[in-house]
Amino acid sequence: MSTATPRQATPSTTTGWSLGDITVRRIDEIELPRETGPWLLPAATKDVLDEAPWLRPDFADADVPRLASHSFAVEAGGLRILVDTGIGNGKNRANPAWNALDTDFPARLTAAGFPPESVDLVITTHLHTDHVGWNTRLVGEDWVPTFPHARYLTSRTEWDHWAGTDLDEARAQMFRDSVHPVRDAGQYDPVAVPEQGHEVAPGVLLVPAPGHTPGQVAVELRGSHRRALITGDSIHHPVQLSHPHVHSCVDTDPAQAVRTRARLLEALADTDALLLGTHFPQPTAGTVRRETGHYRLLAEPGTDLPPTAA
Repeated sequence: MSTATPRQATPSTTTGWSLGDITVRRIDEIELPRETGPWLLPAATKDVLDEAPWLRPDFADADVPRLASHSFAVEAGGLRILVDTGIGNGKNRANPAWNALDTDFPARLTAAGFPPESVDLVITTHLHTDHVGWNTRLVGEDWVPTFPHARYLTSRTEWDHWAGTDLDEARAQMFRDSVHPVRDAGQYDPVAVPEQGHEVAPGVLLVPAPGHTPGQVAVELRGSHRRALITGDSIHHPVQLSHPHVHSCVDTDPAQAVRTRARLLEALADTDALLLGTHFPQPTAGTVRRETGHYRLLAEPGTDLPPTAA
């Protein structure tokens, strides 16, 4: 597990993509330390990276994958939707790279036109520490929901899995400070996600993406001009396009994770649909192309969209 101090993300709160009647913006939190890649994706060695030269310089250093933490702010059907909430500030975490962060994430979110009180939905792709941290903020001695007027959504399968799991102390701490306060406020809403997906807002669907966790979802955006897929941790890094069998060291079911990744990539390949990586470093997005028996990501940097109007 990484021990280095994470870097603040570069100021880019309004970088986004227009899908027609849906817009999606990347809200940066931090760039993860370079030690994160070898820990999280141990099979993504220098030799594997060398087989996909398109990964450099954006997605890999000389010998390790690059990773980041960010959220996606989506505007659809007049609703403000936040997909995953990152690591969070001031949280007591076992991973030193995540412990007691102090970032300007809320200011970035507000600058993009998504002040916390304006958010209608928070979608949690899965209940891992680096996806729920900004669910809450510290007020006095209490953790309270950061988004006071939002419904927080996750899949029922995901919710039930962790409710029935004997948690280690590090994960129990995460639930105490970032999940249970939202539940206790009556704002968490586990939803059933069938195989065909579940629409939670106009053009916004939760789709099953199990393997990394039993109930993980990806988020499909069906804009009037274009589709996009937000990966969650079904695809941690673009190296998993060229080598889909490279799996995360924390996948609960690596074989299922590989099957999920293959299914998602097959559906996206050689279309104009955007793949938006929850942990991809900048430029974060691109289209999936078949290339000599593998896939590759044709990067598509976003544009500086104006803040969402009040």
